[in-house]
Amino acid sequence: MPVTPPSIPPIMNAFTVDVEDYFHVALFEKHVSCDRWSTMEHRVERNTDRILEMMAQRDIHGTFFVLGWIAERYPALVRRISDQGHEIASHGMHHIRVTLQSPEVFFQDVQECKHKLEDICGQPVRGYRASTYSIGRDNLWALDVLKKAGYRYSSSIYPIRHDLYGWPDAPRFAFYPRRDENKGDGLLEIPISTLEWLGRRIPCGGGGYFRLYPLAFSIWALRHLNKKEGESAVFYLHPWELDPGQPRLPGLPMKVRFRHYLNLEKMDARLHCLLDSLRWDRMDRVFAHRLEMENKR
Repeated sequence: MPVTPPSIPPIMNAFTVDVEDYFHVALFEKHVSCDRWSTMEHRVERNTDRILEMMAQRDIHGTFFVLGWIAERYPALVRRISDQGHEIASHGMHHIRVTLQSPEVFFQDVQECKHKLEDICGQPVRGYRASTYSIGRDNLWALDVLKKAGYRYSSSIYPIRHDLYGWPDAPRFAFYPRRDENKGDGLLEIPISTLEWLGRRIPCGGGGYFRLYPLAFSIWALRHLNKKEGESAVFYLHPWELDPGQPRLPGLPMKVRFRHYLNLEKMDARLHCLLDSLRWDRMDRVFAHRLEMENKR
């Protein structure tokens, strides 16, 4: 009698949210100084709650990389995210790119944010994501700093070529950039998802690309990673991307306006469809096997 092989459960994917407001984005650095942030209309709480509502409807959990600046002003939001079963992770204090910080200043930033989030949610903070994916080949020292500060993993390298960020030759899936025979593997880096297609590396892990591409292509690309490559996808978005009613800042160059405001009105429906199309979970659980391996070394 033939033996039926055990069924393989569908691959889980990491759903992540960078919890920041519309005026924090790198595209606005030259147009909105940080000393104006407190005076601007804040919309992050209502937009994040919309994402939480969508996820709760489907019993989906994810990882929320929270900006320390937001946590200081909205601690109840951080507790709400944590109480609903999501992973709280760090996005740094003030959305300053790592490339603009010294190792000493960076350590103070990531340590302060980690302690602040842990004090608010009462849970250990193990993950970090750099502002504007600003860790790459030339500043891998930042991963050593993160490990010193007590982090277990980073999701800060985008293995593409981009005018603001990217390390196009980096591995596409979870790896140890600082592996050393004497010092061990270092910090686990979990990149945002990309697709190798016709000799090109195509970003497909969310953000502006999710608003730019046809929805069917985005879902197909993420499923391709699961079915053809056997890998978990890492997807991200920002709360402001679900907010077509956010204030339009005056005087922005056309390129900046296009990138930031493109298809905001379509994101609500697109996100509903995406959440229904794949299996999702928290970053720490999707990559638990890798984190456990690193902890045993």
